[in-house]
Amino acid sequence: MRLSLGARVDRALRPIHRWIWSDADRRVRKLLAFAKVEGDGGRDIIRAAEVTPDPLLRRLYLAHAIDELHHSDLFRDRGAALLQAHHARNGAPKATNVLPGGHGLDDLCVEDEPDEKLLAFLHVAEKAAAGRFAIYRDVVEDDPQTRAIFEEILRDEVFHMNYAYKQLTRVSPRKYRRYVWWARASRLWKRYLRLAAGLAGLFGRIVLTLQYFILLPPFAWFAKRAERTEGYGWIAIRSEPRPPTSQY
Repeated sequence: MRLSLGARVDRALRPIHRWIWSDADRRVRKLLAFAKVEGDGGRDIIRAAEVTPDPLLRRLYLAHAIDELHHSDLFRDRGAALLQAHHARNGAPKATNVLPGGHGLDDLCVEDEPDEKLLAFLHVAEKAAAGRFAIYRDVVEDDPQTRAIFEEILRDEVFHMNYAYKQLTRVSPRKYRRYVWWARASRLWKRYLRLAAGLAGLFGRIVLTLQYFILLPPFAWFAKRAERTEGYGWIAIRSEPRPPTSQY
C-alpha cells in the first residue's frame, strides 16, 4: 500500500504520537473524539446511500456506514472504560485534546456532490486513516485492548479504501485520476487552512503579550506622573446656574 503524504508525515511524527498516547488523559479524549468522528461519518454515508441512484453503491455505502457506526461504538466503549478506570485512580481527566485524528465527511456536502467526488474523497480519507491507525496501533503496545481495536478497524479501513477506488474507476473510468487528485488537493487545502488559523491565533497571542509588556508600562508611568499633580480629596467646583434640562 503506497502511503499518502499525510501518512508519511504521521510516520515522521511517530515519537510525538507515542508521547501523546502515553498520557492517560489524552488517550481517553482521543478515543472519544474518534468515536464522534466515526459516528458522524457513518451518518453522512447513510445519507449518501439514500441519495445515490446506483444500487450497487447503495449497498456498499450501507455496509460502510454500518462499519463506521461500529467503530464509533468500539472507540466510545473503550474510551469510557479507560475514563472510568482513570477517574477511579486520579479523578476527572484534564481537558486536553492534542493533535485530533480520525476522519469523516466534514469537508464534503454529501447531498450536493456526485458519487465520483464522494468515492474519491472516501478513498483518500480512508487511505490516510489506515496509515494513521497503523501508527496508533504500534504506539499503544502497552494497551492490548486498545491495540486490538485499532487492528480490527484498520482491516475495515483498508477494505473501504479499496472498494471506494474500485467503484470510482467503474463509475468514472476516464476521469477517476482527476477526482482523486481533487480530493487530495481539497484535504491538503483544508489542512492548510486549519494550520493557518492555528498559527494566526498563536501570532495574535504573541502580539497581545508584547503589547502588554511594551506599550502598557509607558502609559502606566504617565498615569502615575499625572497623579502626582492632582490634589487629594473633594475638589470644589464653581456653582453655576444650569438649565432645567441638564442631567445635573
